[in-house]
Amino acid sequence: MLAIGLMSGTSLDGIDAALIETDGRRSVRSIAFRGEPYSDAARAQLSEATALALTYPRPRASPELVAAGALITRTHALAVQKLLRDAGVAASDVGVIGFHGQTVAHRPDRRWTWQIGDGQVLADVTRIRTVADFRSADVAAGGQGAPLIPIYHAALAAGVASPIAILNLGGVANVTLVDAGEAVAAFDTGPANGLIDSWVEQESGARFDAGGALAAAGRVDEAVLTAMLDHPFFAAPYPKSLDRNDFTIQPARGLSAADGAATLTAFTAASVAEGLALLPCAPQRLLVAGGGRHNPTLLAMIAVRTGLTPEPVDALGWHGDGLEAEGFAYMAVRTLEGLPISFPGTTGVPRAMPGGTVFVPHAS
Repeated sequence: MLAIGLMSGTSLDGIDAALIETDGRRSVRSIAFRGEPYSDAARAQLSEATALALTYPRPRASPELVAAGALITRTHALAVQKLLRDAGVAASDVGVIGFHGQTVAHRPDRRWTWQIGDGQVLADVTRIRTVADFRSADVAAGGQGAPLIPIYHAALAAGVASPIAILNLGGVANVTLVDAGEAVAAFDTGPANGLIDSWVEQESGARFDAGGALAAAGRVDEAVLTAMLDHPFFAAPYPKSLDRNDFTIQPARGLSAADGAATLTAFTAASVAEGLALLPCAPQRLLVAGGGRHNPTLLAMIAVRTGLTPEPVDALGWHGDGLEAEGFAYMAVRTLEGLPISFPGTTGVPRAMPGGTVFVPHAS
């Protein structure tokens, strides 16, 4: 089946749209990918909506969140149309869209997680059956609701010698241990690009530390780093997950721009090392996906702290920027097939379980 996956991460940089062909099991073929950046105005609106959502004890339909949800749906529909145009594929040939939406708050400890975006509207606009709301069933059953991509990691890595760790460096970092073709463990390790991006934007107005240049020019403040690592999350057993806003740049305030960037980059690297130490067996390789793989300073720090050389997944022919979007396309097909998408070792649910809600286009 041809399937489209859509991912808008907590870094708020834009939408990843991927077209794949898959049976939702071991057969996966990447066809097309498109990155659609958010405008400055859209990023500001989504950032404000996220800050507001975190003040609510439960998800609620406030005017600001409704407007942000409409923005997410509208921009994702446009991304689908552009992806189909680029690929030369008709909407009628696509079997399903996997629509993650935008996470504005993630509170599995309270049994809820909140992704904005309207699956029914997206299905109606694109005329393609859509699967959305991938995380809620997992969280309601006592799981963390994240990470969900490990089942896709396992499909991609089926022919790769194991055990291997697949590290995704988005706004938050998560790791999957694949052994003997199965995703045996997965969890969020800590912040990835989120804190670094916030620091750089505050200090320079840039969206991210291009090439890790600012961090490379700075010095790690070991006292600040030690204090940041003294957080109960890192010693907690997996499965575990984070909201992007569970950590802040506050501890680095007072440092120079370069030293703050260096210290926050080292924090990401150190938290990855802490995470790998929790895995049930030591991986032979560390494969890296997500925007953070473009940051050589971060990768060098991870290498020093883990003793493994981070290898961008692109070397295996995988799409390092599109992996999560592809994963939601893959999971959408699994949802249609009634197959599980979350597991005790990856999200902490009591048993393997399906997820996602199917939206069928209304008759025109």
